[in-house]
Amino acid sequence: MSLNIGDPAPDFTSTDQTGQPIKLSDYRGKKVVIYFYPKDDTPGCTAQACSLRDNYDRLKAAGYEVLGISVDDVNSHQKFASKYDLPFTLVADTDQHIVEAYDVWKEKSMYGRTYMGTVRTTFLIDENGIITDIIGKVDTKNHAEQILK
Repeated sequence: MSLNIGDPAPDFTSTDQTGQPIKLSDYRGKKVVIYFYPKDDTPGCTAQACSLRDNYDRLKAAGYEVLGISVDDVNSHQKFASKYDLPFTLVADTDQHIVEAYDVWKEKSMYGRTYMGTVRTTFLIDENGIITDIIGKVDTKNHAEQILK
C-alpha cells in the first residue's frame, strides 16, 4: 500500500545509532523529515547525508527534526554518523518493518541483477503526524534545498 500526501505517517519503534530506542510518535508536536536511503557510507547516501548535515541549522530553524532510515545496523549507523559528523538521528531498520510500512522496499535492478532494496525517498511529516510532502526524485547533493523549497 503506497502512502500519499495527507495520510498519517506510520508509527514505528526501532533503535538509533547510539543504541537507544526511538519511536516516531515521540516526535508528535514537531515537524519531521524522514529520509530513507539504501546504504551507509556509499557515494550517493554520503552526499545526501552531507547535504542535510551542512544545512542542518537551516532545517532546525524551519522546525524540522531529521531522521535517516536504512536497513543497516546500529554499528554501521554509528560509524557513518561519526565519520561524517552527522548531527541528526539515524534509525536502524534491520528487519525492514519501517521500509515496508512506508512502501519503499522494492525490487531494484543493477547490472542486470534484480534484488530487493530501499528506494531513496523522503517524507515530510507535520506536527500531527500527517505526511505533507513526498520527495521521490531525490537530488542527493542538494537534498536540503528540496526539503526547504
